[in-house]
Amino acid sequence: MNNHAYVWNGLKVSFLIIGTTIGAGFASGREIWEFFTSYGTGSSIYVLLSMLLFSISCYIIMSISHELKAPHYVHVLEALIGKTLGRVYDVLIFFYLLSTTVVMFAGSGATLQYWSISYWVGVALISVLVWLVFLRNVEVMISLNSILIPIMIMTLMLVCGLFIWGGFGERAEVSAGEQIFPSAIAFTALNILPLIAVLSAIGSRMQAKEIKVASIGSAVGLCSIALLYNESLLNLGNEIMLYEVPLFAILRYFSDELMIGVTFILWLAIFTTAISGMFGLVTRFKSQERPQWLTAAFFILCIIPLTVFGFTNLIKVLYPLYGVLNLFILMTILLYPLAKQRKMR
Repeated sequence: MNNHAYVWNGLKVSFLIIGTTIGAGFASGREIWEFFTSYGTGSSIYVLLSMLLFSISCYIIMSISHELKAPHYVHVLEALIGKTLGRVYDVLIFFYLLSTTVVMFAGSGATLQYWSISYWVGVALISVLVWLVFLRNVEVMISLNSILIPIMIMTLMLVCGLFIWGGFGERAEVSAGEQIFPSAIAFTALNILPLIAVLSAIGSRMQAKEIKVASIGSAVGLCSIALLYNESLLNLGNEIMLYEVPLFAILRYFSDELMIGVTFILWLAIFTTAISGMFGLVTRFKSQERPQWLTAAFFILCIIPLTVFGFTNLIKVLYPLYGVLNLFILMTILLYPLAKQRKMR
């Protein structure tokens, strides 16, 4: 395999990582505001710190999977925290993937509802499209992300770039306090658990060079968006308090056509995260006797009734809970190379 193939294969996985991470919370700017911008100027340094930890974590997860040839995330969990705690986190990851996929399905309904389309039409649309992806193999999902994610990245960066260089808004000059450091760690922790499920199944098929490219490429992509978003939201000042979706506070300075286009990009972010969540569930319960589309159909039918709880309510309850629970697994991942060296002595 030549160097160009290594780079391209690694980049395709980096798009998958970004697609798993850049769900409704990240793409809408809500996560960036809550974890970074709300602390004031100087928060960009902590965006860089968080993305560095993110890149290292992705590299370690894929390396463990590559070494173990893991078919799914349970083997990686056992390598990280042992069999007993691995069983506990196996259950936790299952409910995390299930509940966050419910959030994404509900997010699809809420996004279309903004344009006066029935909530249930949005839920039905994403249900059918996610199921169609699983009629094919995993390579289709990776290829789909390699098309959709660059479009999402370029659109979000373009909107934020135009806002910053256009001199819109009024910057709030409030220095970031000490509380932002744990917030930056929490942001990485919140996003790492679904990646264990997805990357554990992918890492076993990758080469060492591809793992490095994927880790660096995903961090660069996410960091670029997060930094531009953070700078844009800082320039909004107190105006952001009037909007549940920070991105709409930026878009109000632009045309209605751009608003429609970016709303579609938001929906794509929800769609790619829903696919990644479903992929984690399907690979965990994969069977030679049962096609993956049938397993996906089962989970989709379970998820649809749960969307009745609504997008906002699900986020308020689930995300803070998982953020705290994920801190332990993040620290375990980051310390894994040291623990492995100690065992080898």
